[in-house]
Amino acid sequence: MTTPNAWVFLDLDGTMTDAGPGITKSIAYALEKMGKTPPTLKDLEKYVGPALQETFPQLGVDDVDAALGFYRERYTDVGLFENSLYDGVHQMMDDLKAQGFRLAMATAKPLVYARRITEHYDLAPRMEQQFGSELGGWLTNKKDLLEHALKETGANPAASFMLGDRSHDAIGARHNNITPLGALWGFGSRPELEQAQCAAIGDAPANIAGIVESLT
Repeated sequence: MTTPNAWVFLDLDGTMTDAGPGITKSIAYALEKMGKTPPTLKDLEKYVGPALQETFPQLGVDDVDAALGFYRERYTDVGLFENSLYDGVHQMMDDLKAQGFRLAMATAKPLVYARRITEHYDLAPRMEQQFGSELGGWLTNKKDLLEHALKETGANPAASFMLGDRSHDAIGARHNNITPLGALWGFGSRPELEQAQCAAIGDAPANIAGIVESLT
């Protein structure tokens, strides 16, 4: 029987949807606007997930605000929907709810964008809450975001899970005493997720409900 106030917090990019094309193309666009030669789109995939405030300095950009402006110039109307839902995500969410878990999104993506995506892909009706960052940069750190989510939901961290595809998802979860799960179908590697001390790693959304059941 599921413990009361047990939640599963779900990352968005690389966990519920494959946002790679829109994000990488928009990063490349911003770099070009800043007068820089961007890496290949494949090389830019490693930057899908972490906050762009962290990404642009790693790409040699000094004026992060300007780069963010160019990124959003393309992403807001074009890149946002260069995206696709991973197979099995709806069923995964339905199975977790059937096990008694309450669902919420926890993404470093600005909430104003994330909500448009969750509505478009019929994810929003399956979740009780949606948490994301603000355009000004507040709550881009997963540790802070999950701390905020726990306060808002009243979730019991010891009975809750964070499912994400990158190390910062797991690190943020552990900081808040939430059990981290790795989504290997996203943009992180198994070594990255293991090093971040995920309690378990799923190869596909269809595996997650069974993994969660085995850990409760």
